[in-house]
Amino acid sequence: MSDTIAKSCCAPARSGDSARPQAQDPMARESDPPERVQIPGGRGLIGTDRPELPIDGEAPLRQTRIKPFAMDATTVTNARFRRFIAATGYVTDAERLGNSFVFANLLPPDFPPTQAVAAVPWWRVVDGASWAEPLGPGSGGACLDEYPVVHVSWNDAQVFARWAEGRLPTEAEYEHAARGGQGDVRFPWGDAEPNDSDHFPCNIWQGQFPRHDLGLDGHRGAAPARSFAPNAYGLYHMVGNIWQYTAQPFKVKSLKKSVQRAHADKVGYKLAKGGSFLCHASYCYRYRIAARTGSTPDSTTSHQGFRLVYDVKG
Repeated sequence: MSDTIAKSCCAPARSGDSARPQAQDPMARESDPPERVQIPGGRGLIGTDRPELPIDGEAPLRQTRIKPFAMDATTVTNARFRRFIAATGYVTDAERLGNSFVFANLLPPDFPPTQAVAAVPWWRVVDGASWAEPLGPGSGGACLDEYPVVHVSWNDAQVFARWAEGRLPTEAEYEHAARGGQGDVRFPWGDAEPNDSDHFPCNIWQGQFPRHDLGLDGHRGAAPARSFAPNAYGLYHMVGNIWQYTAQPFKVKSLKKSVQRAHADKVGYKLAKGGSFLCHASYCYRYRIAARTGSTPDSTTSHQGFRLVYDVKG
């Protein structure tokens, strides 16, 4: 697959220079955490020797040692994030900055004209869009409890993690958990490729992107956090549905000048994994375990969220 596909459905980014006051560590702590899955340690794999987007730094496949940890069975839901907001009074980056990026096809036909993003015109800058009103003012009814929280930034995820006494995963931890003990597989369920006809193991795009999502998997847009079959470890949506933040920067090591130029403006970007409901093999083939993307710490979109991991004592 050509490197040119790297310009894709992945998230538009803010400039990254919006100053944010130092987040205060919330005094409250989560009292009723959701299900966590115990992930065994041992020899972990990261990357791939079958890269589809080499420009993203997917290759090579390498081994690393992983300590045991626990991981949220699902991405953080609106219900859980709502409890965090109620306990701490935290104001998210999208709320503070006054807008967020919304995928245009999610907006109703009569939605007022909004600013498009030049490089990716299927994204719209929508004033007032936030986790609580994902399509802009008056859309709170779309913020359903069982769905993954979106329009949250990497900064927001870090503050939430302190409240929940967890942390964002490393890329190695994320891939180790996503593989579910199966070794060098392309997807959490193995190597069988999703298609537009009869195999829908995750929530991705069906049809011609970005004009029309056929919704053959039952969803146009995000799906509930606990939908589709979990992987062998019991983790839901480790690929597809929404991109998920990791703890580390988005860096690509390469001696190729073309790759260096492509990433020259991404200093300070944070790494996300998993792909989203906007991915399709014909355009943004990033619903694979080894796939990667990045955005600035204050960027927020309708297809980015997160889940946490927790250190295991003893």
